[in-house]
Amino acid sequence: MRQDFQAILDTIYQQVATVEDKGTVASYIPELASIDKNKFGIHLRTLDGNSYGVGDFETRFSIQSISKVLALSQAASLVGNDILKRVDVEPSGNPFNHLALLEIENGIPRNPLINSGAIVIADILISNLKNPKQDFSNYVRDLVGDDSIDFNLDVAHSEKITGFKNYAAANLLKSFNNLENSVDDVLDFYFHQCSIEMSCRQLTKAFYLFANKGASLLQKAQLTESIIKRINAIMLTCGFYDEAGEFAFEVGLPGKSGVGGGIVALLPDKFVITTWSPGLNKKGNSQLGMMALEQFTSATKLSIF
Repeated sequence: MRQDFQAILDTIYQQVATVEDKGTVASYIPELASIDKNKFGIHLRTLDGNSYGVGDFETRFSIQSISKVLALSQAASLVGNDILKRVDVEPSGNPFNHLALLEIENGIPRNPLINSGAIVIADILISNLKNPKQDFSNYVRDLVGDDSIDFNLDVAHSEKITGFKNYAAANLLKSFNNLENSVDDVLDFYFHQCSIEMSCRQLTKAFYLFANKGASLLQKAQLTESIIKRINAIMLTCGFYDEAGEFAFEVGLPGKSGVGGGIVALLPDKFVITTWSPGLNKKGNSQLGMMALEQFTSATKLSIF
């Protein structure tokens, strides 16, 4: 990969940052509504040991649904393929908080990256961890090598008092016996999980193991190549809700978005790249992030296709 990545990121940043339509900041979580939509950062980490950044790549933000991949990886390390008894791996073709399919399909979520699926994963973690919130935050900290990473308690509370569809999904899951723990305990964990704050730089470190056959940057947490292959496949097909096909078509990388405006994407054996811009498009994905990543893979000709 002998390319001038810093120059490429600088060019993309200059072009994308001037776009007039920066999307709409998520307002249904009150604590996110006040984030400046002009914030924009990109960070790239290559597996040969180099890193490059531009813009607000050191600013921490609520990673929201990006956390679902980290939770899934921890759950997979604990229970393996038993996850598949409770969550499917098919794209939903619907928004992340859609409920109709969950009832039609007898309480089995389409995949672990929509809200209902992630709530089941949260239930699995609660059942298998002694101190679930602390153990999950320690898992993420170990991936990054940074003990300062933590939950944003104001965001978690904001989600708790406004997360009516998540309560509906969790109660529906409970009615189909697909939650072992109480709805309140599962959602308390889930809201904290989503509230974790990280920067683009930290997220590229956290997702390093998905590009590196399961070995983390600091070798403190490892997953099997089989688990990594499956999680990367789920990210490619389900990581952007009902815009997953568009992301695969335009960008061509496994990845995951969050309504906090972050996107992480990766090319196995090559790199991890993270963007952050809090303005979202109509599908709930970062407007500028999607544009920047399409420009990156077009400029570098680096994708899985």
